[in-house]
Amino acid sequence: MTEESPLDVRSIADLSPDHRRAFFERDAGIGAVRDDVRDIVDRVRTEGDVAIREFAEAFDDVSVGNIDVTDAAERAHVELDDADDPRLDAIREAAANVRTFHEQQVPEDHRETVDGRELGRRFRPIERAGVYVPGGTAAYPSSAIMGVIPATVAGVDHVAVATPPADEINPVTLAAIHEAGADAVYQVGGAQAIAALAYGTETVTGVQTVVGPGNRWVTAAKAEVRGDVEIDFLAGPSEILVLADATADPEFVAADLLAQAEHDPNASVVAVTDDEATAEAIVSAVADGIEGRDREETIREALAADASGVLLARSMSEAVLFAEEYAAEHLSIQADDDEALLDRITNVGSAFLGPYSPVAAGDYAAGPNHVLPTNGGAKRYGGLSTETFLRSSTVQRLDREALGDLSDTITTLAEAEGLEAHAESVNKRFE
Repeated sequence: MTEESPLDVRSIADLSPDHRRAFFERDAGIGAVRDDVRDIVDRVRTEGDVAIREFAEAFDDVSVGNIDVTDAAERAHVELDDADDPRLDAIREAAANVRTFHEQQVPEDHRETVDGRELGRRFRPIERAGVYVPGGTAAYPSSAIMGVIPATVAGVDHVAVATPPADEINPVTLAAIHEAGADAVYQVGGAQAIAALAYGTETVTGVQTVVGPGNRWVTAAKAEVRGDVEIDFLAGPSEILVLADATADPEFVAADLLAQAEHDPNASVVAVTDDEATAEAIVSAVADGIEGRDREETIREALAADASGVLLARSMSEAVLFAEEYAAEHLSIQADDDEALLDRITNVGSAFLGPYSPVAAGDYAAGPNHVLPTNGGAKRYGGLSTETFLRSSTVQRLDREALGDLSDTITTLAEAEGLEAHAESVNKRFE
């Protein structure tokens, strides 16, 4: 490790069991706050708006008047529009790209007839969805865009947004929420926001699905309400894994590592390469890029963590095996044959191919969603999408001949299960 950089080069083959666990068993950290979160959720569920206001005073140091700030979001949008604010232009372009991408995800109803059996599937949106947008005094317009637009594209009737309270909520965040198409906006943050969306209060309309990123308190609350409502998934701190060969530009790789490290001191940032010179150059470029940044302390802490590092593989095949086990939220492949490498990797939230596809493009404006599984979740599910807000049901119509063809199979299985009435419901139609 150099004096300037928290990173050094380590060989994958030489990683100790503890180091391997740090890379492969990343934790959202919700266990430490789960009991406190359970109390918060219970209070909001039973006390409603009173609990929301008390928690705003205690956690956000804000005296909340109107919990519903839907009108404020509309006003913020109008004011940015009237001022020809370039931030609103950026919001509109990003929103248009995200909307176009998610419109391509809407499945079509279908029917087909097979041997007299008309069989099909249809898709319908849920009625009410809740989106958590982190912030308060900070601005996270991208989270509003990524959470609200898939729900509106799916056709959800009522999309509600919860965002942390502040003496003045950032107008850019509010404008983005309005541009994305939210129907209601509430100033409530943290675990109490998730509880309010899940169960409803005097002011907040309860929903069927709650989505969106947040800190460990938000994540723990989503774990707590899961079952009473649907959630997207339990996400932890941001992650990136870069696969790089000797053709990669070390400064590009370093820039991507630094970008994710500034999210959170618990972020996991990893580069894996089979070229020692490239590995050393990445470490050097990271060191050159840290000093003087606004979030330098956060970056250094993230880079120094056991779950971050620059790793040297004996081959790109070993690098691919590491990436597959790591199951990155963001996988950047900066290598000569990126498509071939991607074909060998199944477990990934979102893949970024080539030197001119920084993760920041996906974070803001390229089109795909940036709400993605972390902590190895990509082994089990994908990121937020239009389908998150849809339900599917099947349809079947049998004519008399088709039922007759299946009658022996149905009645034999029904009788084998001891369900005589099931068999009779078929036989009755042929008496």
